[in-house]
Amino acid sequence: MVERKLLVLFGSQTGTAEDTAERIGREAKRRHFQCRVEALDSYDVANLINELLVVFVCATTGQGDPPDNMKMFWRFLFRKNLPPSSLCQLDYAVLGLGDSSYPKFNFVAKKLHKRVLQLGGNPLLPVALGDDQHDLGPDAVVDPWLLALWDKILALYPLPPGLEIISADVRLPPKYTLHYLAEDSPHPDGDLLQPSAPRAVPSELHPFPAQMVSNQRVTAESHFQDVRLIEFDVTGSGITFSAGDVVMIQPQNCPEDVQQFCQLLRLDPDRRFVLKPTEPGTSLPALLPQPCTIWHLVTHYLDISCVPRRSFFELLSYFSTNELEREKLQEFSSAQGQEELYSYCNRPRRTTLEAMWDFPHTTCAIPPEYLLDLIPRIRPRAFSIASSMLAHPDRIQILMAVVRYKTRLSKPRRGLCSTWLASLNPEQGDVRVPLWVKKGGMKFPADPDTPVIMIGPGTGVAPFRAAIQERVAQGRRGNCLFFGCRQKSKDFYCQAEWEELVTKGFLTLFTAFSRDQEEKVYVQHRIQENRRLVWELLSSRSAHVYLAG
Repeated sequence: MVERKLLVLFGSQTGTAEDTAERIGREAKRRHFQCRVEALDSYDVANLINELLVVFVCATTGQGDPPDNMKMFWRFLFRKNLPPSSLCQLDYAVLGLGDSSYPKFNFVAKKLHKRVLQLGGNPLLPVALGDDQHDLGPDAVVDPWLLALWDKILALYPLPPGLEIISADVRLPPKYTLHYLAEDSPHPDGDLLQPSAPRAVPSELHPFPAQMVSNQRVTAESHFQDVRLIEFDVTGSGITFSAGDVVMIQPQNCPEDVQQFCQLLRLDPDRRFVLKPTEPGTSLPALLPQPCTIWHLVTHYLDISCVPRRSFFELLSYFSTNELEREKLQEFSSAQGQEELYSYCNRPRRTTLEAMWDFPHTTCAIPPEYLLDLIPRIRPRAFSIASSMLAHPDRIQILMAVVRYKTRLSKPRRGLCSTWLASLNPEQGDVRVPLWVKKGGMKFPADPDTPVIMIGPGTGVAPFRAAIQERVAQGRRGNCLFFGCRQKSKDFYCQAEWEELVTKGFLTLFTAFSRDQEEKVYVQHRIQENRRLVWELLSSRSAHVYLAG
């Protein structure tokens, strides 16, 4: 009897590919497969030659780039010295998630499919190209493709005699079981975010608890948008970066939301628990301490402010004791209900917590061990670094707009990370923010004589502030900046700094204040007015042009 094992590997940037991979994992369990779902970079790629059945689920980011959690796998797979028959025993399928408004639509999935084929793999189906632009989202492609995939897989690996597919109305066991500790069990000492002895360079698994030094509003109080210049102290972290790099910040939920969530689910925030995987071989969530409190889980891990996905409503429907609520939840998780789900959730940007309020009978019946299956983890947020180490050693500064907007819901929508950061006041004590740095997509010229033309309207000027500080510290003069905002008196970020550099001859500055006169003036108008200078820099001096929004 052939072992019925399936491996699902995903490369995910925002969590959609991971969510889809978990869905395939659940469908595999209903068909009695032993199934592992792993991020591509957590999987030991050297084992791929021993696998018999793999489904790859991958997103495409930026200009056709692989997501961060599959970059190592990608480099390995495209090594020139891999023999063309390496994967000849592998049956595989590739599911891509992309957006057809980008020129390199689903580039990673197409390229992966082709490469595994080159290495001798046997494709079960043509590559699936899920598209965010479709009215029903990627599911319009994913749903029928998965039906076809299971037909192919079950033809190769039929159900063992006497077993049926587990029906869709049966709830699968959770990924982890949650064991509460006795109230009087000993507590581990200290806070979880205390600076520990420096280990490796900070990363997502080991962020550095940087001290926030200042948090200053840089727009006028009368301006509609709150923009902050925030500075962190990273002394002793081992962090280094250059202009164009990005700082990743791990945000947390606000105390009011955490309290509401615990009340809705009737959870005691001070209860401590340990997690145990339901199936051997499942690793525990890397970012959760063991033991952990409910308060820590909800504050630092569960993304209760994200817009819930279809899988959330599907799992929620199993806990429902109320017929009306259950019917609605089943409709939201069906293929036919996707348009209605879009109007309920995505269009008004309704949060997971708000959706739970709308299903009160179901919510209070959620068993706590299902929380990690139900709600995704909080993802880190990326910010362009707005300062240079040469000008500000051991410091990282960011220029951040606080996200706040209206939809048809009565409460304004707020960005999780920007709202949290804006609420922190370093003057009221020691404020720590978990962060790490990663390489950005912008590289500035090594040759000191190459001029740079930077176009940075609004907070898009952040990486150029880092670049200008760095280049000025190196004595480089060919810096040309086009900056645009609404009004000179309200949102002209870093005005004094730019004007001083202009006076010293380090910067040529062109500004466009769109609302300061009758007809709107934008950076493109200033570029057009100064086309001779721009062309001269490009044609005679091989200037590099950078644009950030």
